[in-house]
Amino acid sequence: MTPRAFLVSGLLVGLLAGCAAFLVATWAGEPAVEAAIAREGGHDHAAGTPEHTHDPTAGDGAEEEVVSRSTQRTWGLLTGSVAVGVALGGLLALGAAAAVGRLGPLRPGPTAALVAGAGFVSVALVPFLKYPALPPGVGSAETIGSRTALYFTFVAVSVAAAVLAVLVARRLLPTQGGYAAVLVGTALYLLVVVGAAVLLPGPASAGDVPADLLWSFRRGSLLTLLALWGVLVLGLAGAVDRLGRQESALRARRELAASL
Repeated sequence: MTPRAFLVSGLLVGLLAGCAAFLVATWAGEPAVEAAIAREGGHDHAAGTPEHTHDPTAGDGAEEEVVSRSTQRTWGLLTGSVAVGVALGGLLALGAAAAVGRLGPLRPGPTAALVAGAGFVSVALVPFLKYPALPPGVGSAETIGSRTALYFTFVAVSVAAAVLAVLVARRLLPTQGGYAAVLVGTALYLLVVVGAAVLLPGPASAGDVPADLLWSFRRGSLLTLLALWGVLVLGLAGAVDRLGRQESALRARRELAASL
């Protein structure tokens, strides 16, 4: 039960989670992305906007795409999904290693599941509810920076609120019991994130995007998140539980050997 063993397990689980997210994104997300891109191109053509603008001062390669669309939806998507999965798996594993033994009587497996589940809620689910994903071509390019800053600000507030809620619940656990501690911690988290959601600006307007396209894109995004985090939660819990059983068996063998 060393941090290194946790980290290795988390990285392997993150690799599997990234692959799962890639498969779900390809199946559920890419058709909506393609439809949004085709719609954007159709609007540009109808408005008389040329698809390629030639700059006489630029070289011959100025009109070429830096990364082709076929690469974006295959190797690019796979690389990004795996990178995110491995990074999250490593961070969650280290968080689980720090939390084992500090959350009351919970065994290592459930502790890891709790840490990963809290990560899913605070990092993925709640920010998605406040700032849901938008298809390509929606929103002004001039506001991308401000919209990205707002999103990550809300993620930071959500994560900080989750950490604070866990610390408060842990402090109350010995005196108030598990039910009251969890209830107070959950209420504290909701109070902070709801307040932040009210104070921060709302999400960007989807404009004239058809409702079915918007729903399809957001459904694909949510399913991808569920696939990524579902494998992280279940896989990390199983891997840490296996480490705990191995540690218990090793300790039992050592005690038996010492008693002989």
